[in-house]
Amino acid sequence: MESLQQRLASFPPGRCEPMQIPALLAERGYSLRAARDSDLPWLHDLYASTRAEELATLPWPANMKRAFTDQQFRLQHQHYLSHYLGTDFLVIEQAKTPVGRYYLQQDAASDYLVVDISLLPEEQGKGIGSELIRQTQRDAATHGAIVSLHVHHMNPRARQLYERLGFDAKDTTATHVAMRWQPDRTTVS
Repeated sequence: MESLQQRLASFPPGRCEPMQIPALLAERGYSLRAARDSDLPWLHDLYASTRAEELATLPWPANMKRAFTDQQFRLQHQHYLSHYLGTDFLVIEQAKTPVGRYYLQQDAASDYLVVDISLLPEEQGKGIGSELIRQTQRDAATHGAIVSLHVHHMNPRARQLYERLGFDAKDTTATHVAMRWQPDRTTVS
């Protein structure tokens, strides 16, 4: 049986200078590095953890839930690689142990796009996401660029975080809300 790694497209090479880890996170032992193909099994488990609460309500056996998250992760991974060219696919580590991912498309000529931010459940609520987004806002502001992202309707905690960080809701689909931050509207500290 082929491994998950063999069935998925490879990550593109990382940029020479990916986003700097915010000082507050670096002081706490966090770092960022480019995602590698060898991270794919772990990234699948991270993805599955983001769907666990939703899947807990379904009467499916564990193997069916795993097959579902396998399929959804493969589709998401392929979508990100094919639709978000130039994205930094970053792994968030704490003391060299993966705890999350931050997929960021940085382009000084246009928008910055937070493609995805996911953390293990035990890492949520520690300010990691807030600090990464604030750093992205600071970086974008130096170029006069905006930061945009999408948040799932079933994730009100994330939407509240983005609103606290100065993002405004723009467009809504059946599943997501598009949000946008402009540097001239909010002071980033």
